[in-house]
Amino acid sequence: MLSVLSWARKAPGARKVLAWVSLGLASAGLAACGPMATGPSLTGGEAVQVALLVPSGSGQASDEYLARSLENAARLAMADLGGVRVDLRVYPTAGQASQAASAATQAVSDGARIILGPVFAQEANAAGNAIASSGVSILSFSNNPAIAGGNVFVLGTTFPNIANRLSRYAVRQGKGNIMILHDRTPAGDVGRAAIEAGIAAASGSVAGVMGNEFSQTGIVEAAPAMAAAARSNGANALFLTADTAGSLPLLTQLLRDNGLTPAVIQFIGLTRWDIPPATLALPGVQGGWFALPDPSLYEQYVQRYTAAYATPPHPVSGLAYDGIAAIGALARSGGGLSAAALTQGSGFAGVTGVFRLLPDGSNERGLAVAEIRNNQIVVIDPAPRSFGGVGF
Repeated sequence: MLSVLSWARKAPGARKVLAWVSLGLASAGLAACGPMATGPSLTGGEAVQVALLVPSGSGQASDEYLARSLENAARLAMADLGGVRVDLRVYPTAGQASQAASAATQAVSDGARIILGPVFAQEANAAGNAIASSGVSILSFSNNPAIAGGNVFVLGTTFPNIANRLSRYAVRQGKGNIMILHDRTPAGDVGRAAIEAGIAAASGSVAGVMGNEFSQTGIVEAAPAMAAAARSNGANALFLTADTAGSLPLLTQLLRDNGLTPAVIQFIGLTRWDIPPATLALPGVQGGWFALPDPSLYEQYVQRYTAAYATPPHPVSGLAYDGIAAIGALARSGGGLSAAALTQGSGFAGVTGVFRLLPDGSNERGLAVAEIRNNQIVVIDPAPRSFGGVGF
């Protein structure tokens, strides 16, 4: 059995991915609340100037790989736009908020009609504040809704989106008496709140809420009490905020060791349980449910990207493709890039499935529900291909 610390040492690449996935506390001075009423108009036939903010220049190999993947994905999407022309200009941020703010300011000065990126929440917040009065929107790759609003939209899959999807599915499957287990961390607290709201929206019941100290000792001490509480509360599902780079491997195994087998209770995960792929072989996650973007569409993207660039894409890079696809759709329709256009109810289609941007700057995505069976991912509820379907 891998401990939390040994797992983290064995998965350094996952830590970088999950640093993007983890939700941090909102910082002071967030981008102004409320969507912008206006935005750049588009003239038929002109190239749409798009600024792409990437984390290159930090000196970290992982950031350089992510930056290359984002640019490659954007250019792959540009090739699919048909008659729509995009003038893509790339700006390095080194993953730093101050450089992201400077890059956004320079991009607007250079004539950018819209900004795609940056990756990290602090960067997106700083960039949004720097150009708040410009009328230019930012489609960031962050998944933190705390920094959304005003001219900043987040493209990443948010905790509320995941919690709503999984809670609705669990209730439909008769697993609606759900106990919430969360790490006592900023991300764990945000995740707990999202799960509570998702269960309420799905007309489920919260059977209890328990947290654990984010340490190996804390998990070992908390697991028996968590298992006992789940049994005494009559919970038929456990919704965990834990992620694969942190407490998930150890916590799930200890819960199984304390009698919470798949036959007794359903495990549900707020984070991706398939990144890194080695997670799928852990005994504790077998039978667990989690949400993910439309896997068939994403696999097609991975194959196309790998064929074009002779290397697999970074998992976050699909968001760059989606951003260009949305910009291209608006340019093709002749609509502009205002908040009203960006938040059209019909949404957009990308390599991660259907998605739409919401007036508060967050998003809603069509997600699939998967179960881990015999170390494999099995989709048990497909991702909807349009809005208004069963998955929403």
